[in-house]
Amino acid sequence: MSVKLEGNILVTGTNRGIGLELVRQLAETTGEQAHIYACCRAPEGPRAEALRDLTTQYPGKITIIKLDMSDEDSISAAVQAVSKQIGAGGLNLLINNAAVTKPGIPGPLSATGKKDMMEVYETNVVGPFLIAKMFLPLLKRAAEMDSPEKDQDDKMSCIRSAIINISTIISSIEKVPETFSKAQMYPYRASKAALNMLTRCQAEDFKSYNILVTAIHPGWVRTEMGGEEAPMTAKESAESLVSLMSSLSNKDGGMLLDWEGVRIPW
Repeated sequence: MSVKLEGNILVTGTNRGIGLELVRQLAETTGEQAHIYACCRAPEGPRAEALRDLTTQYPGKITIIKLDMSDEDSISAAVQAVSKQIGAGGLNLLINNAAVTKPGIPGPLSATGKKDMMEVYETNVVGPFLIAKMFLPLLKRAAEMDSPEKDQDDKMSCIRSAIINISTIISSIEKVPETFSKAQMYPYRASKAALNMLTRCQAEDFKSYNILVTAIHPGWVRTEMGGEEAPMTAKESAESLVSLMSSLSNKDGGMLLDWEGVRIPW
């Protein structure tokens, strides 16, 4: 059953594409008590202009946080900044959306080097690992607070306490024969497969705290990474993601789902 997302919500990679649209959708659909922490690497830069416009459009609803997912000190500083603003509250929903791909698409083996592999892994896997680890006390605090689900058998949800890792269908090892010809993308594929394992491990680790951890493929989206041939707009993807997150429960922990909630094989 779908519920309205509420509480303190943090999204990474929000200056463009799906992340920007997620912030817009969350600002539109959540209640007055909800607050969105929108993270990006250069909040004052030209690429964050649209995000800054959203803070004007929704006054008091959005706080922009500087965050570089490849920099542990930056992650630590962002966690401290959010913790200070939340105060005695908890973090209800952490959406790990920020990701990079190197070299440029289609990313064949001949164009891919060790530096590409390491930099993509650092941002796409180590970053989500660290930010979840550092935000765990706030996620646990949110899970311990009163919620509509607290006394029900199905205790986990995105309105209570959850981590959503934005993954991809091309992380699926089983589906490589179907997806490889269009985009080889060795570093991106390998990093997202590792993110799936991180999701599975955290789901097992955090279930005792009633923290939901799920990976979601947002669709093939017309973004800077997805390209112009992609069939979905960022708006359509974000709307689907918000709808899906509103309906997730215990059974979805540790799963890789598409934007419609259909399970994708590992």
